[in-house]
Amino acid sequence: MNSDLLPLDDAPEDAEVLARLRMLLVELEKADTDKRLPNERALAQRLGVTRARLRKSLQVLEEEGRLWRGVGRGTFIGPKPAERPDAALLASRTNPVQVMRARMAIEPELAGLAAVNATDDEIAQLKELSRRCKFASNWREYEFYDALLHHEIAVSAHNTILLALTDLLTQVRRSVTWGRPRPEGVRPPEAHHSFVEHDNIIDAISHREPIKAANAMRRHLQTVEDRLVGRA
Repeated sequence: MNSDLLPLDDAPEDAEVLARLRMLLVELEKADTDKRLPNERALAQRLGVTRARLRKSLQVLEEEGRLWRGVGRGTFIGPKPAERPDAALLASRTNPVQVMRARMAIEPELAGLAAVNATDDEIAQLKELSRRCKFASNWREYEFYDALLHHEIAVSAHNTILLALTDLLTQVRRSVTWGRPRPEGVRPPEAHHSFVEHDNIIDAISHREPIKAANAMRRHLQTVEDRLVGRA
């Protein structure tokens, strides 16, 4: 599309409205102010045009990605931000093995970053959560502390984007059916694989060994997946 013309009406008046609106966007983009445009009535008055002509120009700029409009929210400069994925919808379209594959892609990296960035207090928190996993009185309590341990490793990585992805993945995990439920009133056995594996991850993090931490997390998740699909 020629950016100087409107798609349905190339009348000089419409082209002028579009040009004036472009200039306004440039001014607002340079200013350190709110990137939301005035409402249609105020904007039409400011430009000295009818609201009908203004809407045509707004549509062109929206198609170009120069602005976006949200119902009940207003009109904003710039491309429309990506919508946050719906965890329930993702869960309905996936399965436990795919979830484990996603965890395998993200969590070893988080463990490696935690080995570089975790504070002493965060490492102490990881050790305490590992201890609580070992002394959990039942499977539900163990799974609570296990999930919290993995979340705290993600927090200790100090990477906002990866943490957001992890939180989304956690929401999906909670909605996916993982097979037969754990027996009520029974606690994990003392030789449960995750106890040693958790300690190996935390030991590598506390000794600031990112590669070792990432590999330890990868081995841990592989064991979980093997048991999930009956390979172990």
